[in-house]
Amino acid sequence: MIQAKNSFSSKLVFTILSLVLSMICSFCISIKQLYAFSHDWVEVPISEYGEQLWDRKSIKRNEDGSVRVLSKFIPKTKSEITQDILYTMDINCFEKSFRDVDVFTDEENSHLNNFADWQDPNGDQLILGVIGQVCRVDN
Repeated sequence: MIQAKNSFSSKLVFTILSLVLSMICSFCISIKQLYAFSHDWVEVPISEYGEQLWDRKSIKRNEDGSVRVLSKFIPKTKSEITQDILYTMDINCFEKSFRDVDVFTDEENSHLNNFADWQDPNGDQLILGVIGQVCRVDN
């Protein structure tokens, strides 16, 4: 009788621990999926240097009225030196200017610089394409 009671207790403890562990695992997976950042990349016309994309889901309005967006440059030829580059850009739609407040090659190593200088695109068709499309979507 005591042996049967111990067997039942150990099975019950094992079952409860298994249930709790599976609940914790499913909760952690749900949290990870909840905070996963998915992109909605929009392509601007390709240039001789490569492609430029911007993320429709990342658009947000800054306090100064400019627009912040995540952008990605994909060079025409890739090597260890030239790889996809992600930019967090502020865009002034009225002046058609921009500033790169963050430049990085992976999304984990990022350091925003909100004091970057505003720049003119100087005829860069990729940047002009991002500015034009983002400003049309934002308005």
